[in-house]
Order: sequence, then C-alpha cells, then structure tokens
Amino acid sequence: MTVFTNSDYMSQVVRIEVRLPDGHWAGEATRESPSSTLQIIETMPLGKGRGTAQISTDELLLNQLEHLSGVESVNLLDDNKATVTIASGGGGFIKALRVVGVVPRTPFEVIDGWADWTIQCSPSQAKQLIEEINSDEIPMRLKSTRSSNDKLLTTRQTQIFELAKRKGYWNIPREISITQLAEITGSSKSTISVMLHAIESKIVDTFYDEII
Repeated sequence: MTVFTNSDYMSQVVRIEVRLPDGHWAGEATRESPSSTLQIIETMPLGKGRGTAQISTDELLLNQLEHLSGVESVNLLDDNKATVTIASGGGGFIKALRVVGVVPRTPFEVIDGWADWTIQCSPSQAKQLIEEINSDEIPMRLKSTRSSNDKLLTTRQTQIFELAKRKGYWNIPREISITQLAEITGSSKSTISVMLHAIESKIVDTFYDEII
C-alpha cells in the first residue's frame, strides 16, 4: 500500500534563465539576432533525436533559421509563426531537465541565447535541477521560487478578483466600473476600490521578478 505524506503534495514553481549551449538551434538563432525574441509555443520530440517546435518571432530571425545546422526545415505560418523541425543533435531540452524528469511550461521565451523557463516540480527536484545545471557548468540565473500551495489572495479577495475579471474590469477598454462592482457585491465603492488596489498590489509584488 502506498502511504502519502504532506511533502508528496508540495510543489515548487521555479523560474530560471539558462544559457542554451553552443550548437542549440534556439540559442544560436537568438545569439545571431540578440534584439529578437523567440517564443517557443510548443515542443514535441520525434524519433532519432529529432523534434519539432512551434515558434513565434520576428521576420529577421525567421529568415535566419533555415541556415542553422541544427534546423532541418522551417514551415512558415501566419503572423510571424512557424513550425521548426529540429535536426538530430540540434538541441532539445538540456541534460539537466532530462535527468531530473521535468519540463518547462510553454510558451517560454529565448532572448540572446538565454531561455526563460518556469518549472513546477517537487522541492527535491528543484534542488537537484539546480545542482545538475551547476554541475554541467551551464550559466544560470535563478529568478524566483515559491510554493505552488501558497495562497496569494484571501477568500474574499479571490471572489472579488474573479468577479472583476469575469466582468471585464481589467479589459481595455474597461467594461465595468468600481461603482457597478460595488452595486453587484452590495459593498461600498470605497471598500471595493481599496480591495482592488490590495489585489493589484499583491499580484505586482509577487510576480515582479517574473515580469522584468
């Protein structure tokens, strides 16, 4: 019989920036175009060390992809998107990710050879991942780490946040006013205003490091 402990349900959300090694197609492409941002929308492994990636980037970088040794073919799509077939040895996820058995969330960005990854894993996996990356002497920047079980908002704040989001308070243009939210919730305008400011402040403070 399997016995679960509290630690089995805990997970960490780790954000790291990793310099992709020489020869990695995404690293090489963005180092040749350091002003370009390459967004990896989705990745999929193929047989014999090959793979595919759906990407979004600017025209300059798209035009350079077919000339890279790590890229087998590029199928251009609409809106500066493309599907890239990665050649065997062209670079997939780095060894540390494969050893630990974790994958970054998609989409993620690569700028000037640095991949910006957000990874959800156990605390022990997070520790092992950092150790494996350091052991392989791959340059890395640990941007943030937090427990996925942390509650950012109170129950009441969550209710107001979900209502405001659903009603379009943060849409452009705004679809509902603070006065209207106050009427729906039966609260005063000042109460809703203070609560929205508190929600926004918590979100900005928590995710500041992941935005810049």
